Amino acid sequence: MPASTSTQTAHTPNPTPKPSRPLLIAFGAVLAAGLIAAGTIWAVTAASSSEAQTASATGTLPADTRMGVVALVTDDLGPMRDYYVDAVGLEVLAETEQSVELGLEDTPLLTLTEDSAAAVDDPRRAGLYHSAILYPDAPSLARTIYGIATTAPQSYAGSADHAVSLAFYFSDPDGNGLELYTDTPESTWVWENGMVQMGSAPLDPNAFIAEHLETAPGDGETVMGHVHLRVGDLDAARGFYSDILGFDVTAETDGALFYSAGGYHHHLATNTWSSAGAGARPDSQGLAALTVHLGSDEALTGLADRLAAAGLDFSNESGRISVDDPWGNTVIVTSS
Repeated sequence: MPASTSTQTAHTPNPTPKPSRPLLIAFGAVLAAGLIAAGTIWAVTAASSSEAQTASATGTLPADTRMGVVALVTDDLGPMRDYYVDAVGLEVLAETEQSVELGLEDTPLLTLTEDSAAAVDDPRRAGLYHSAILYPDAPSLARTIYGIATTAPQSYAGSADHAVSLAFYFSDPDGNGLELYTDTPESTWVWENGMVQMGSAPLDPNAFIAEHLETAPGDGETVMGHVHLRVGDLDAARGFYSDILGFDVTAETDGALFYSAGGYHHHLATNTWSSAGAGARPDSQGLAALTVHLGSDEALTGLADRLAAAGLDFSNESGRISVDDPWGNTVIVTSS
């Protein structure tokens, strides 16, 4: 999670919003219906922060490995662009008639590309479960959540306190999952035998907004914190994302695996909750590619060696590897 001196106030449509009680009640009413459907549910291990252990990292990937742009395909660019700009508050960094790059403070987060012939994404197939944008603090996240509440409250799908993070879930106009979250202090994360202990305790969006909205955000960069994928088989996912790509498995639950580099709670996740048994995904709307930045030429060379040893097809040009996972989810890995 690279640090930055940029502030988060520039992208918010209203830097000093005053929430009204009726609005907050209406927004929070969606919680009961959406929490379990959108949030990730797994058991919380009862352990105090005093019992915390350090993360167990293999060192296969550099400790400063981070996630990058998530590329999406849509059959109608306009509504998707409007949602991410007007509701979520992302900035247009570059744009053509058929594509737009979105981010904050010159940090790219999403690219949207229009393909009017693209089939609708099917949640029973492999693909994107959600992209997850990480905010540097609770006030910056609260302002973004408030912006969505005032602009597109129907997109809200749930929220949860995951012990390592406070997360809010949404569904964009194409049905792609979107998580907006901020981490809890790393000193409070509990590790046992190399696994981080996560959960899904209730998180009231109204109370979160009311507590943090009028506090000024600090300096910090908003980044793509993690990407969560639908896959067909967890053993095959572990083989690809951990054994070959080199991510450490940091948590396991029924139907899901979580992976990271450098002791973060997770940079990637894979689940089979709706896609168990899925085969290769067809061309469709939804995920086009996800990006991983290693920050090391040596690490990229090591990855190329592992991919070649595994007999996988991949491209490797100018410090950029492109490879598909067993279901056709494209992963772009760079040395930058």
